[in-house]
Amino acid sequence: MFSSSISGFYEALPPTSDCEKTSPSNKQIYRNCCKKNRDFLFLNMKHIQGISRQQMQFSSLEDTISQDNPVRFIDAFVNTICLEKIGFTAKVLKSEGRPSFDSKIFLKIYLYGYLNGIRSSRKLEKECQRNLEMQWLLEAITPNYHSIADYRSENPKALKQLFKLFVSFLKEADLISGETIAIDGTKSRAHNGKKSNFNQKKIDKHKAYIEAKTQEYLDALDQNDFQESTTSITNIEQKIERLKHNTIKYELLEEQLKESGEPQLSTTDCDARALLVQGQVVEVSYNIQAAVDDKYNLVVATHTINRNDKNALSAIALEAKENLDVETLTVLVDKGYHNGREIETCKNNNITTIVAQPDQGKSNENGTQAAYLVSKFIYNKEQNTYTCPQGQTLTTTGRWHKKTRDSENTSYLFQKYRTPACKTCPVKEQCTSRKGGRELDRSQYADAVEENNTRYKANPQLYRKRQEINEHIFGTIKRKWGYNYTNLIGLEKVNGEHSLIMLVYNIKRSINILGIPDLLAKLKAWNSPYKRKGLFLIKTTYLKLFLAPNILLKRQNTSKISFA
Repeated sequence: MFSSSISGFYEALPPTSDCEKTSPSNKQIYRNCCKKNRDFLFLNMKHIQGISRQQMQFSSLEDTISQDNPVRFIDAFVNTICLEKIGFTAKVLKSEGRPSFDSKIFLKIYLYGYLNGIRSSRKLEKECQRNLEMQWLLEAITPNYHSIADYRSENPKALKQLFKLFVSFLKEADLISGETIAIDGTKSRAHNGKKSNFNQKKIDKHKAYIEAKTQEYLDALDQNDFQESTTSITNIEQKIERLKHNTIKYELLEEQLKESGEPQLSTTDCDARALLVQGQVVEVSYNIQAAVDDKYNLVVATHTINRNDKNALSAIALEAKENLDVETLTVLVDKGYHNGREIETCKNNNITTIVAQPDQGKSNENGTQAAYLVSKFIYNKEQNTYTCPQGQTLTTTGRWHKKTRDSENTSYLFQKYRTPACKTCPVKEQCTSRKGGRELDRSQYADAVEENNTRYKANPQLYRKRQEINEHIFGTIKRKWGYNYTNLIGLEKVNGEHSLIMLVYNIKRSINILGIPDLLAKLKAWNSPYKRKGLFLIKTTYLKLFLAPNILLKRQNTSKISFA
Protein backbone atom coordinates (compact mmCIF):
# COMPACT_ATOMS: atom_id res chain seq x y z
CA MET A 1 0.00 0.00 0.00
CA PHE A 2 2.88 2.36 0.88
CA SER A 3 5.23 1.28 -1.93
CA SER A 4 3.80 3.72 -4.44
CA SER A 5 4.13 6.65 -2.03
CA ILE A 6 7.73 5.65 -1.17
CA SER A 7 8.79 5.31 -4.81
CA GLY A 8 7.08 8.58 -5.69
CA PHE A 9 8.90 10.33 -2.91
CA TYR A 10 12.32 8.98 -3.84
CA GLU A 11 11.78 9.73 -7.53
CA ALA A 12 11.46 13.38 -6.58
CA LEU A 13 14.86 13.28 -4.85
CA PRO A 14 18.22 13.47 -6.67
CA PRO A 15 20.17 10.17 -7.07
CA THR A 16 22.48 9.21 -4.23
CA SER A 17 25.55 9.36 -6.44
CA ASP A 18 24.72 12.92 -7.45
CA CYS A 19 24.08 13.86 -3.87
CA GLU A 20 27.46 12.53 -2.75
CA LYS A 21 29.20 14.77 -5.27
CA THR A 22 27.57 17.81 -3.77
CA SER A 23 28.49 19.67 -0.63
CA PRO A 24 28.07 18.21 2.91
CA SER A 25 25.06 20.49 3.50
CA ASN A 26 23.17 18.90 0.55
CA LYS A 27 23.94 15.42 1.91
CA GLN A 28 22.39 16.39 5.26
CA ILE A 29 19.25 17.70 3.51
CA TYR A 30 18.92 14.37 1.68
CA ARG A 31 19.20 12.37 4.91
CA ASN A 32 16.64 14.61 6.70
CA CYS A 33 14.11 14.13 3.86
CA CYS A 34 14.46 10.35 4.06
CA LYS A 35 14.00 10.42 7.83
CA LYS A 36 10.83 12.57 7.56
CA ASN A 37 9.37 10.18 4.98
CA ARG A 38 10.01 7.16 7.24
CA ASP A 39 8.36 8.97 10.19
CA PHE A 40 5.34 9.85 8.03
CA LEU A 41 4.90 6.20 6.96
CA PHE A 42 5.24 5.01 10.54
CA LEU A 43 2.52 7.39 11.78
CA ASN A 44 0.14 6.27 9.02
CA MET A 45 0.65 2.64 9.93
CA LYS A 46 -0.59 3.36 13.48
CA HIS A 47 -4.15 4.30 12.23
CA ILE A 48 -6.87 1.77 11.32
CA GLN A 49 -7.09 1.40 7.57
CA GLY A 50 -10.41 1.08 5.72
CA ILE A 51 -11.43 -1.23 2.91
CA SER A 52 -10.76 -0.08 -0.61
CA ARG A 53 -13.86 1.12 -2.45
CA GLN A 54 -12.80 -0.91 -5.48
CA GLN A 55 -12.64 -4.18 -3.55
CA MET A 56 -15.43 -6.63 -4.44
CA GLN A 57 -17.38 -8.33 -1.65
CA PHE A 58 -19.69 -11.33 -1.73
CA SER A 59 -22.52 -10.91 0.82
CA SER A 60 -26.32 -10.68 1.06
CA LEU A 61 -28.70 -8.29 2.85
CA GLU A 62 -29.33 -11.05 5.37
CA ASP A 63 -25.68 -10.92 6.47
CA THR A 64 -25.95 -7.21 7.35
CA ILE A 65 -28.81 -7.58 9.90
CA SER A 66 -28.15 -9.14 13.31
CA GLN A 67 -30.60 -11.59 14.86
CA ASP A 68 -31.60 -9.14 17.61
CA ASN A 69 -32.32 -6.23 15.27
CA PRO A 70 -35.85 -4.70 15.78
CA VAL A 71 -36.53 -4.81 12.01
CA ARG A 72 -36.80 -8.61 12.30
CA PHE A 73 -39.79 -8.23 14.62
CA ILE A 74 -41.41 -5.60 12.36
CA ASP A 75 -41.02 -7.94 9.40
CA ALA A 76 -42.41 -10.95 11.29
CA PHE A 77 -45.33 -9.00 12.77
CA VAL A 78 -46.48 -7.51 9.46
CA ASN A 79 -46.07 -10.81 7.61
CA THR A 80 -48.00 -12.66 10.32
CA ILE A 81 -51.25 -10.66 10.20
CA CYS A 82 -53.77 -10.39 7.38
CA LEU A 83 -53.95 -6.66 6.68
CA GLU A 84 -57.17 -6.87 4.68
CA LYS A 85 -59.03 -8.36 7.66
CA ILE A 86 -58.31 -5.36 9.87
CA GLY A 87 -59.29 -2.83 7.20
CA PHE A 88 -56.18 -1.87 5.25
CA THR A 89 -56.86 -0.91 1.65
CA ALA A 90 -55.91 -3.78 -0.63
CA LYS A 91 -53.84 -2.95 -3.70
CA VAL A 92 -55.68 -4.20 -6.79
CA LEU A 93 -53.59 -6.21 -9.25
CA LYS A 94 -54.07 -4.84 -12.75
CA SER A 95 -53.59 -6.74 -16.00
CA GLU A 96 -51.95 -3.73 -17.65
CA GLY A 97 -49.56 -1.01 -16.56
CA ARG A 98 -47.01 -0.92 -13.79
CA PRO A 99 -47.61 -3.43 -10.95
CA SER A 100 -48.69 -1.96 -7.60
CA PHE A 101 -46.85 -2.22 -4.29
CA ASP A 102 -48.04 -4.68 -1.67
CA SER A 103 -49.86 -2.99 1.24
CA LYS A 104 -47.51 -4.55 3.80
CA ILE A 105 -44.54 -2.71 2.24
CA PHE A 106 -45.93 0.67 3.31
CA LEU A 107 -46.85 -0.57 6.78
CA LYS A 108 -43.29 -1.80 7.29
CA ILE A 109 -41.98 1.60 6.14
CA TYR A 110 -44.12 3.50 8.65
CA LEU A 111 -43.44 1.14 11.56
CA TYR A 112 -39.69 1.43 10.95
CA GLY A 113 -39.90 5.19 10.37
CA TYR A 114 -41.88 6.04 13.50
CA LEU A 115 -39.76 3.63 15.53
CA ASN A 116 -36.69 5.67 14.53
CA GLY A 117 -38.20 9.15 14.70
CA ILE A 118 -38.76 9.55 10.92
CA ARG A 119 -42.29 10.31 9.70
CA SER A 120 -41.81 12.61 6.71
CA SER A 121 -42.70 10.71 3.53
CA ARG A 122 -39.82 12.34 1.62
CA LYS A 123 -37.33 11.34 4.31
CA LEU A 124 -38.74 7.82 4.37
CA GLU A 125 -38.24 7.57 0.60
CA LYS A 126 -34.56 8.50 1.08
CA GLU A 127 -34.20 5.92 3.85
CA CYS A 128 -35.52 3.24 1.48
CA GLN A 129 -32.66 4.07 -0.89
CA ARG A 130 -29.73 4.41 1.52
CA ASN A 131 -30.61 2.54 4.73
CA LEU A 132 -29.42 -1.08 4.91
CA GLU A 133 -32.04 -2.00 7.53
CA MET A 134 -34.80 -0.57 5.35
CA GLN A 135 -33.42 -2.36 2.28
CA TRP A 136 -33.48 -5.65 4.19
CA LEU A 137 -36.99 -4.99 5.46
CA LEU A 138 -38.40 -4.08 2.04
CA GLU A 139 -36.18 -6.44 0.00
CA ALA A 140 -34.70 -3.40 -1.79
CA ILE A 141 -38.10 -2.01 -2.89
CA THR A 142 -38.14 1.81 -3.01
CA PRO A 143 -41.64 3.41 -3.32
CA ASN A 144 -41.89 7.14 -3.99
CA TYR A 145 -42.83 9.60 -1.27
CA HIS A 146 -46.30 10.29 -2.69
CA SER A 147 -47.35 6.64 -2.43
CA ILE A 148 -45.92 6.48 1.10
CA ALA A 149 -47.86 9.60 2.20
CA ASP A 150 -51.13 8.37 0.64
CA TYR A 151 -50.99 5.09 2.57
CA ARG A 152 -51.03 6.81 5.97
CA SER A 153 -53.87 9.20 5.08
CA GLU A 154 -55.97 6.44 3.44
CA ASN A 155 -55.86 3.98 6.36
CA PRO A 156 -56.55 5.83 9.65
CA LYS A 157 -59.20 3.37 10.88
CA ALA A 158 -57.02 0.39 9.99
CA LEU A 159 -54.08 1.86 11.94
CA LYS A 160 -56.33 2.18 14.99
CA GLN A 161 -57.45 -1.44 14.56
CA LEU A 162 -53.80 -2.50 14.25
CA PHE A 163 -53.05 -0.86 17.61
CA LYS A 164 -55.93 -2.79 19.23
CA LEU A 165 -54.71 -6.01 17.64
CA PHE A 166 -51.24 -5.53 19.11
CA VAL A 167 -52.79 -4.94 22.55
CA SER A 168 -54.45 -8.37 22.30
CA PHE A 169 -51.05 -9.87 21.41
CA LEU A 170 -49.44 -8.18 24.43
CA LYS A 171 -52.15 -9.57 26.70
CA GLU A 172 -51.65 -13.10 25.36
CA ALA A 173 -47.88 -12.64 25.80
CA ASP A 174 -48.55 -11.90 29.51
CA LEU A 175 -47.19 -8.35 29.28
CA ILE A 176 -50.50 -6.79 30.39
CA SER A 177 -52.35 -7.52 33.63
CA GLY A 178 -55.65 -5.86 32.67
CA GLU A 179 -56.60 -5.03 36.27
CA THR A 180 -55.50 -1.46 36.98
CA ILE A 181 -54.91 1.30 34.43
CA ALA A 182 -54.04 4.99 34.59
CA ILE A 183 -55.63 7.47 32.19
CA ASP A 184 -54.27 10.85 31.14
CA GLY A 185 -54.17 13.16 28.16
CA THR A 186 -51.72 15.48 26.44
CA LYS A 187 -52.01 18.13 23.75
CA SER A 188 -50.60 17.69 20.23
CA ARG A 189 -50.32 20.82 18.07
CA ALA A 190 -52.58 20.76 15.03
CA HIS A 191 -51.77 21.74 11.45
CA ASN A 192 -53.59 25.03 12.05
CA GLY A 193 -52.15 28.30 13.39
CA LYS A 194 -53.77 30.64 15.91
CA LYS A 195 -54.39 33.21 13.19
CA SER A 196 -56.57 30.68 11.35
CA ASN A 197 -58.71 29.96 14.43
CA PHE A 198 -61.72 32.16 15.17
CA ASN A 199 -64.46 32.58 17.74
CA GLN A 200 -67.23 35.17 17.92
CA LYS A 201 -65.21 37.47 20.16
CA LYS A 202 -62.24 37.42 17.77
CA ILE A 203 -64.46 38.06 14.73
CA ASP A 204 -66.15 41.02 16.46
CA LYS A 205 -62.74 42.45 17.33
CA HIS A 206 -61.60 42.27 13.69
CA LYS A 207 -64.83 43.83 12.43
CA ALA A 208 -64.56 46.68 14.94
CA TYR A 209 -60.97 47.33 13.85
CA ILE A 210 -62.00 47.38 10.16
CA GLU A 211 -64.85 49.79 10.91
CA ALA A 212 -62.58 52.16 12.84
CA LYS A 213 -59.89 52.01 10.15
CA THR A 214 -62.44 52.63 7.38
CA GLN A 215 -63.72 55.73 9.17
CA GLU A 216 -60.13 56.93 9.54
CA TYR A 217 -59.53 56.59 5.78
CA LEU A 218 -62.82 58.36 4.97
CA ASP A 219 -61.80 61.29 7.15
CA ALA A 220 -58.46 61.36 5.32
CA LEU A 221 -60.32 61.52 1.96
CA ASP A 222 -62.29 64.54 3.15
CA GLN A 223 -59.05 66.32 4.02
CA ASN A 224 -57.49 65.45 0.64
CA ASP A 225 -60.47 66.95 -1.20
CA PHE A 226 -59.19 70.37 -0.16
CA GLN A 227 -55.55 69.53 -0.96
CA GLU A 228 -56.44 67.89 -4.33
CA SER A 229 -53.67 65.25 -3.99
CA THR A 230 -54.52 62.59 -6.60
CA THR A 231 -51.83 60.13 -5.44
CA SER A 232 -52.98 60.16 -1.79
CA ILE A 233 -56.63 59.76 -2.80
CA THR A 234 -55.79 56.70 -4.95
CA ASN A 235 -53.83 55.03 -2.14
CA ILE A 236 -56.60 55.61 0.39
CA GLU A 237 -59.27 54.28 -1.98
CA GLN A 238 -57.22 51.08 -2.48
CA LYS A 239 -56.96 50.61 1.29
CA ILE A 240 -60.71 51.10 1.73
CA GLU A 241 -61.39 48.53 -1.01
CA ARG A 242 -59.13 46.03 0.76
CA LEU A 243 -60.97 46.61 4.03
CA LYS A 244 -64.29 45.90 2.26
CA HIS A 245 -62.95 42.50 1.12
CA ASN A 246 -61.82 41.75 4.67
CA THR A 247 -65.29 42.68 5.99
CA ILE A 248 -66.88 40.17 3.62
CA LYS A 249 -64.35 37.53 4.77
CA TYR A 250 -65.24 37.95 8.45
CA GLU A 251 -68.97 38.04 7.74
CA LEU A 252 -68.67 34.69 5.95
CA LEU A 253 -66.67 33.29 8.89
CA GLU A 254 -69.38 34.49 11.26
CA GLU A 255 -72.05 32.68 9.22
CA GLN A 256 -70.00 29.46 9.19
CA LEU A 257 -69.53 29.69 12.96
CA LYS A 258 -73.28 30.08 13.57
CA GLU A 259 -74.15 27.22 11.20
CA SER A 260 -71.66 24.85 12.84
CA GLY A 261 -73.03 25.42 16.35
CA GLU A 262 -69.48 25.25 17.70
CA PRO A 263 -67.86 27.92 19.90
CA GLN A 264 -64.88 28.24 17.54
CA LEU A 265 -63.85 27.67 13.93
CA SER A 266 -60.54 26.66 12.32
CA THR A 267 -60.04 27.35 8.61
CA THR A 268 -57.02 25.14 7.81
CA ASP A 269 -58.05 22.11 9.87
CA CYS A 270 -61.76 22.33 10.59
CA ASP A 271 -61.56 19.76 13.43
CA ALA A 272 -58.74 21.48 15.35
CA ARG A 273 -59.61 23.53 18.42
CA ALA A 274 -57.88 26.12 20.61
CA LEU A 275 -57.23 24.20 23.84
CA LEU A 276 -55.60 25.18 27.12
CA VAL A 277 -52.17 23.56 27.12
CA GLN A 278 -50.67 24.73 30.40
CA GLY A 279 -51.57 27.56 32.73
CA GLN A 280 -52.85 30.35 30.47
CA VAL A 281 -51.12 29.05 27.32
CA VAL A 282 -53.56 28.23 24.51
CA GLU A 283 -52.63 26.31 21.34
CA VAL A 284 -54.71 25.11 18.40
CA SER A 285 -54.29 21.42 19.02
CA TYR A 286 -55.74 17.96 19.64
CA ASN A 287 -56.04 16.08 22.93
CA ILE A 288 -54.44 12.59 22.92
CA GLN A 289 -56.06 10.25 25.47
CA ALA A 290 -54.12 7.19 26.64
CA ALA A 291 -54.91 4.36 29.07
CA VAL A 292 -51.79 2.64 30.44
CA ASP A 293 -51.60 -0.75 32.16
CA ASP A 294 -49.77 -0.85 35.51
CA LYS A 295 -47.76 -4.07 34.92
CA TYR A 296 -45.18 -2.89 32.35
CA ASN A 297 -46.61 0.56 31.55
CA LEU A 298 -47.89 -0.44 28.12
CA VAL A 299 -50.66 1.54 26.40
CA VAL A 300 -53.91 -0.45 26.19
CA ALA A 301 -56.23 2.19 24.69
CA THR A 302 -55.84 5.49 22.89
CA HIS A 303 -57.90 7.93 20.90
CA THR A 304 -57.71 11.61 20.05
CA ILE A 305 -60.39 14.24 20.79
CA ASN A 306 -60.68 17.98 20.13
CA ARG A 307 -61.96 19.04 23.57
CA ASN A 308 -60.64 19.11 27.13
CA ASP A 309 -60.49 16.21 29.62
CA LYS A 310 -63.69 17.08 31.51
CA ASN A 311 -65.96 14.87 29.38
CA ALA A 312 -63.42 12.28 28.21
CA LEU A 313 -63.23 9.70 31.03
CA SER A 314 -65.92 7.17 30.14
CA ALA A 315 -65.01 6.88 26.43
CA ILE A 316 -61.34 6.01 26.99
CA ALA A 317 -62.17 3.77 30.00
CA LEU A 318 -64.74 1.79 27.99
CA GLU A 319 -62.31 1.48 25.10
CA ALA A 320 -59.65 0.09 27.45
CA LYS A 321 -62.11 -2.42 28.88
CA GLU A 322 -63.10 -3.54 25.38
CA ASN A 323 -59.47 -3.89 24.20
CA LEU A 324 -58.53 -5.88 27.31
CA ASP A 325 -61.68 -8.00 27.14
CA VAL A 326 -62.21 -7.95 30.92
CA GLU A 327 -65.32 -7.82 33.13
CA THR A 328 -64.06 -5.29 35.68
CA LEU A 329 -61.38 -2.62 35.69
CA THR A 330 -59.88 -0.08 38.11
CA VAL A 331 -59.06 3.35 36.68
CA LEU A 332 -56.74 5.99 38.20
CA VAL A 333 -57.37 9.53 36.92
CA ASP A 334 -56.42 13.08 37.93
CA LYS A 335 -58.93 15.75 39.00
CA GLY A 336 -59.19 17.22 35.49
CA TYR A 337 -61.48 14.27 34.64
CA HIS A 338 -63.77 14.70 37.67
CA ASN A 339 -67.26 14.75 36.15
CA GLY A 340 -70.40 13.23 37.72
CA ARG A 341 -71.90 11.97 34.48
CA GLU A 342 -68.62 10.34 33.39
CA ILE A 343 -68.07 8.69 36.79
CA GLU A 344 -71.60 7.25 36.83
CA THR A 345 -71.21 5.92 33.27
CA CYS A 346 -68.08 4.07 34.39
CA LYS A 347 -69.90 2.73 37.46
CA ASN A 348 -72.75 1.37 35.31
CA ASN A 349 -70.17 -0.50 33.19
CA ASN A 350 -68.33 -2.18 36.12
CA ILE A 351 -65.40 0.23 35.96
CA THR A 352 -64.14 1.32 39.39
CA THR A 353 -62.92 4.91 39.28
CA ILE A 354 -60.42 6.59 41.58
CA VAL A 355 -60.58 10.17 40.35
CA ALA A 356 -58.87 12.90 42.37
CA GLN A 357 -61.38 15.14 44.13
CA PRO A 358 -61.14 18.83 43.13
CA ASP A 359 -61.35 21.64 45.67
CA GLN A 360 -64.95 22.28 46.74
CA GLY A 361 -64.39 26.00 47.09
CA LYS A 362 -62.34 28.51 49.05
CA SER A 363 -63.26 30.66 51.99
CA ASN A 364 -63.29 34.46 51.69
CA GLU A 365 -63.76 37.44 53.97
CA ASN A 366 -67.19 38.49 52.67
CA GLY A 367 -68.65 35.05 51.98
CA THR A 368 -68.36 31.41 53.04
CA GLN A 369 -65.79 30.60 55.70
CA ALA A 370 -63.75 27.36 55.79
CA ALA A 371 -65.96 25.82 58.51
CA TYR A 372 -69.07 26.16 56.30
CA LEU A 373 -67.92 24.81 52.93
CA VAL A 374 -70.11 22.27 51.11
CA SER A 375 -67.92 19.40 52.34
CA LYS A 376 -68.89 20.27 55.95
CA PHE A 377 -72.59 19.58 55.27
CA ILE A 378 -73.61 15.95 55.96
CA TYR A 379 -76.03 14.23 53.56
CA ASN A 380 -78.66 11.84 54.96
CA LYS A 381 -79.55 9.41 52.18
CA GLU A 382 -82.66 7.89 53.81
CA GLN A 383 -84.33 11.25 54.54
CA ASN A 384 -82.79 12.96 51.47
CA THR A 385 -81.70 15.92 53.61
CA TYR A 386 -78.54 17.79 54.56
CA THR A 387 -77.41 18.71 58.09
CA CYS A 388 -75.42 21.94 58.38
CA PRO A 389 -72.54 22.50 60.85
CA GLN A 390 -75.01 24.27 63.19
CA GLY A 391 -77.23 21.18 63.33
CA GLN A 392 -80.04 22.56 61.17
CA THR A 393 -81.70 20.34 58.50
CA LEU A 394 -81.88 21.43 54.86
CA THR A 395 -84.75 19.83 52.91
CA THR A 396 -85.86 19.70 49.28
CA THR A 397 -89.21 19.87 47.57
CA GLY A 398 -88.19 16.92 45.40
CA ARG A 399 -88.39 18.95 42.22
CA TRP A 400 -85.61 18.41 39.66
CA HIS A 401 -84.06 21.43 37.99
CA LYS A 402 -82.03 21.40 34.78
CA LYS A 403 -78.70 23.15 34.30
CA THR A 404 -77.04 23.49 30.88
CA ARG A 405 -73.37 24.24 30.33
CA ASP A 406 -73.07 26.04 27.00
CA SER A 407 -69.27 25.77 26.92
CA GLU A 408 -69.45 21.95 27.14
CA ASN A 409 -72.85 21.57 25.41
CA THR A 410 -74.04 19.30 28.26
CA SER A 411 -76.80 19.40 30.87
CA TYR A 412 -77.72 17.65 34.11
CA LEU A 413 -80.51 17.57 36.72
CA PHE A 414 -80.24 18.66 40.35
CA GLN A 415 -82.32 19.29 43.47
CA LYS A 416 -82.17 22.35 45.76
CA TYR A 417 -81.92 22.13 49.56
CA ARG A 418 -82.86 25.00 51.93
CA THR A 419 -83.87 25.68 55.54
CA PRO A 420 -85.84 28.61 57.04
CA ALA A 421 -83.51 28.52 60.05
CA CYS A 422 -80.96 30.53 58.05
CA LYS A 423 -82.96 33.72 58.64
CA THR A 424 -82.31 33.62 62.38
CA CYS A 425 -78.92 31.86 62.32
CA PRO A 426 -76.31 33.77 64.38
CA VAL A 427 -73.45 32.75 62.02
CA LYS A 428 -75.24 33.43 58.72
CA GLU A 429 -72.55 35.90 57.60
CA GLN A 430 -69.90 33.18 57.90
CA CYS A 431 -71.99 30.69 55.90
CA THR A 432 -73.43 32.68 52.99
CA SER A 433 -73.91 36.19 51.60
CA ARG A 434 -77.37 35.35 50.13
CA LYS A 435 -80.24 37.20 51.76
CA GLY A 436 -82.50 34.16 51.54
CA GLY A 437 -79.98 31.95 53.31
CA ARG A 438 -77.77 29.01 52.32
CA GLU A 439 -78.80 26.91 49.34
CA LEU A 440 -77.20 23.58 48.30
CA ASP A 441 -77.47 21.80 44.95
CA ARG A 442 -77.29 18.00 44.64
CA SER A 443 -76.94 16.60 41.11
CA GLN A 444 -78.36 13.34 39.81
CA TYR A 445 -74.80 11.93 39.79
CA ALA A 446 -74.02 12.81 43.42
CA ASP A 447 -74.14 9.20 44.70
CA ALA A 448 -71.54 7.99 42.18
CA VAL A 449 -69.35 11.02 42.87
CA GLU A 450 -69.45 10.48 46.64
CA GLU A 451 -68.53 6.81 46.24
CA ASN A 452 -65.58 7.82 44.05
CA ASN A 453 -64.45 10.49 46.54
CA THR A 454 -64.55 7.95 49.37
CA ARG A 455 -62.38 5.52 47.37
CA TYR A 456 -59.95 8.33 46.56
CA LYS A 457 -59.48 9.19 50.23
CA ALA A 458 -59.15 5.51 51.21
CA ASN A 459 -56.51 4.64 48.57
CA PRO A 460 -53.81 7.33 48.60
CA GLN A 461 -50.97 4.86 47.89
CA LEU A 462 -52.75 3.35 44.88
CA TYR A 463 -53.62 6.75 43.45
CA ARG A 464 -50.02 7.93 43.88
CA LYS A 465 -48.97 5.26 41.33
CA ARG A 466 -50.88 7.12 38.60
CA GLN A 467 -48.01 9.45 37.70
CA GLU A 468 -45.51 6.57 37.72
CA ILE A 469 -47.66 4.61 35.27
CA ASN A 470 -48.52 7.11 32.54
CA GLU A 471 -46.66 10.42 32.85
CA HIS A 472 -43.36 9.22 31.37
CA ILE A 473 -45.09 7.92 28.22
CA PHE A 474 -45.99 11.40 27.02
CA GLY A 475 -42.54 12.64 27.97
CA THR A 476 -40.94 9.94 25.81
CA ILE A 477 -43.22 10.55 22.86
CA LYS A 478 -43.09 14.37 22.90
CA ARG A 479 -39.68 15.24 24.34
CA LYS A 480 -37.46 12.37 23.23
CA TRP A 481 -39.11 11.44 19.93
CA GLY A 482 -40.37 14.93 19.04
CA TYR A 483 -43.96 13.83 18.31
CA ASN A 484 -45.54 16.96 19.85
CA TYR A 485 -47.45 17.88 16.68
CA THR A 486 -49.43 16.09 13.99
CA ASN A 487 -48.65 15.95 10.28
CA LEU A 488 -52.24 15.28 9.20
CA ILE A 489 -55.51 17.24 8.95
CA GLY A 490 -58.87 16.06 10.27
CA LEU A 491 -59.80 14.26 13.48
CA GLU A 492 -60.06 10.81 11.87
CA LYS A 493 -56.62 10.97 10.22
CA VAL A 494 -55.01 12.45 13.33
CA ASN A 495 -56.50 9.55 15.30
CA GLY A 496 -54.82 7.12 12.90
CA GLU A 497 -51.40 8.78 13.26
CA HIS A 498 -51.56 8.89 17.06
CA SER A 499 -52.62 5.23 17.15
CA LEU A 500 -49.52 4.47 15.07
CA ILE A 501 -47.34 6.41 17.53
CA MET A 502 -48.75 4.48 20.50
CA LEU A 503 -48.34 1.19 18.63
CA VAL A 504 -44.68 1.96 17.98
CA TYR A 505 -44.23 2.89 21.65
CA ASN A 506 -45.65 -0.51 22.68
CA ILE A 507 -43.40 -2.32 20.18
CA LYS A 508 -40.28 -0.56 21.43
CA ARG A 509 -41.12 -1.14 25.09
CA SER A 510 -42.00 -4.81 24.60
CA ILE A 511 -38.68 -5.32 22.78
CA ASN A 512 -36.86 -3.76 25.75
CA ILE A 513 -38.74 -6.04 28.16
CA LEU A 514 -38.42 -9.40 26.40
CA GLY A 515 -35.85 -9.01 23.65
CA ILE A 516 -36.27 -9.91 19.98
CA PRO A 517 -35.86 -13.75 20.18
CA ASP A 518 -38.44 -14.21 22.99
CA LEU A 519 -40.85 -11.74 21.36
CA LEU A 520 -40.62 -13.58 18.04
CA ALA A 521 -41.30 -16.87 19.82
CA LYS A 522 -44.45 -15.42 21.44
CA LEU A 523 -45.51 -13.98 18.08
CA LYS A 524 -45.20 -17.43 16.51
CA ALA A 525 -47.35 -18.97 19.25
CA TRP A 526 -49.92 -16.15 19.11
CA ASN A 527 -53.46 -17.37 18.51
CA SER A 528 -55.30 -14.60 16.67
CA PRO A 529 -58.17 -14.65 14.13
CA TYR A 530 -56.30 -11.97 12.16
CA LYS A 531 -53.20 -14.08 11.57
CA ARG A 532 -52.38 -14.85 7.97
CA LYS A 533 -53.38 -18.45 7.19
CA GLY A 534 -52.56 -20.70 4.29
CA LEU A 535 -49.45 -18.69 3.38
CA PHE A 536 -47.34 -21.81 2.93
CA LEU A 537 -50.04 -23.43 0.82
CA ILE A 538 -50.27 -20.36 -1.40
CA LYS A 539 -46.51 -20.27 -1.90
CA THR A 540 -46.41 -24.00 -2.67
CA THR A 541 -49.24 -23.74 -5.18
CA TYR A 542 -47.58 -20.77 -6.84
CA LEU A 543 -44.28 -22.63 -7.13
CA LYS A 544 -46.00 -25.64 -8.65
CA LEU A 545 -47.77 -23.50 -11.22
CA PHE A 546 -44.55 -21.68 -11.98
CA LEU A 547 -42.34 -24.76 -12.22
CA ALA A 548 -44.80 -27.12 -13.98
CA PRO A 549 -44.29 -25.72 -17.54
CA ASN A 550 -40.50 -25.82 -17.13
CA ILE A 551 -40.57 -29.42 -15.87
CA LEU A 552 -42.83 -30.46 -18.73
CA LEU A 553 -40.54 -28.74 -21.25
CA LYS A 554 -37.49 -30.55 -19.83
CA ARG A 555 -39.28 -33.90 -20.09
CA GLN A 556 -40.17 -33.24 -23.73
CA ASN A 557 -36.57 -32.33 -24.53
CA THR A 558 -35.33 -35.48 -22.77
CA SER A 559 -37.73 -37.71 -24.71
CA LYS A 560 -36.62 -36.14 -28.00
CA ILE A 561 -32.99 -36.80 -27.19
CA SER A 562 -33.72 -40.39 -26.21
CA PHE A 563 -35.68 -41.00 -29.40
CA ALA A 564 -32.85 -39.61 -31.49
